[in-house]
Amino acid sequence: MSKILLIEDNHDVRENTAEILELANYSVVTAENGKIGVEKALEEKPDLIICDIMMPVLDGYGVLHMINKHEDLKNIPFIFLTAKAERGDFRKGMEMGADDYITKPFTDIELLNSIESRLRKVELLKKNYTTDIKGMHEFMQDLGKGDALKNLAEGRNINHYRKKQIIYTEGNHPGRMFYVVSGKVKTFKSNDDGKELTVGLYSEGEYFGYIALLENGVYRESAEAMEDSEIALIPRDDFESLINNNSEVSRKFIKMLAHNVVEREEQLLNLAYNSLRKRVADALITLQRKYKRGNEEHFSIHISREDLANIAGTATESLIRTLSDFRGEKLIDIKDGNIILLNEKKLQSMLN
Repeated sequence: MSKILLIEDNHDVRENTAEILELANYSVVTAENGKIGVEKALEEKPDLIICDIMMPVLDGYGVLHMINKHEDLKNIPFIFLTAKAERGDFRKGMEMGADDYITKPFTDIELLNSIESRLRKVELLKKNYTTDIKGMHEFMQDLGKGDALKNLAEGRNINHYRKKQIIYTEGNHPGRMFYVVSGKVKTFKSNDDGKELTVGLYSEGEYFGYIALLENGVYRESAEAMEDSEIALIPRDDFESLINNNSEVSRKFIKMLAHNVVEREEQLLNLAYNSLRKRVADALITLQRKYKRGNEEHFSIHISREDLANIAGTATESLIRTLSDFRGEKLIDIKDGNIILLNEKKLQSMLN
């Protein structure tokens, strides 16, 4: 049962509103002025706050200001309740961080719809979604925007890329986002000597090329097909429309899509401080986590030694020697060019 704090100085309005909320199966805590309201918010930790603006001791704006100063309260949905309907008051409340603004007199339905909407969005933001297309689809369906996501990737022009074919190049301006229909794609950075470091791996059902769109900048890496792949092209305008039309969609979409940025930072840290053996082991485990199917007893992948060396951040010759050592230690096997992980646990826990 969700708990609602109602801060209202008018006795009749406070009692009538509390009765409506209790009939709707909410637990209600009331306060007759702003000062008491802040004290009860700290004590009760409500799921949502409804607050009048014009009150003695501390008005609604003061209450919202005090609430936002407390880390454990500032994310609680806050709805202003007032008889004043001037646009200036509305704008002031929203600029301070209020989630909604209900003007007296209001109907039961108006009040309950506003509460339900705010509580539902809070639950969405708390829910953990995966960063791939499935996670985004679940989020959009929960939010009631399922068709928007479906249309984002469906019905698009699909380009066919051969193995080793470049999809976009570092330094170019983005005009679209990409979605992997089938195949595998890597993103990489190159230095002045042409040496490459793989910074991202993508497979069926994943988007890539979106960071440049979010930053409104240029591509900071290049993208290449690791095998024959089909890629859907999503125009920039459609992507921007999706994240701009709804603030909750924007926040969650960016959070999910930016998850791989954290992984990239961890990868670069490992490259800086880990030994060659551990870097190669980590590269194999990264591939296993990315591409292993549930019914595989031992993960197996066909990948060029050059691509694997670029993931591990080492020279191809050094990688080949390390793979030979791993094979001799029965950590992996190599058959027909496929690398088979025999002891994933030992590879994962390998020390520097």
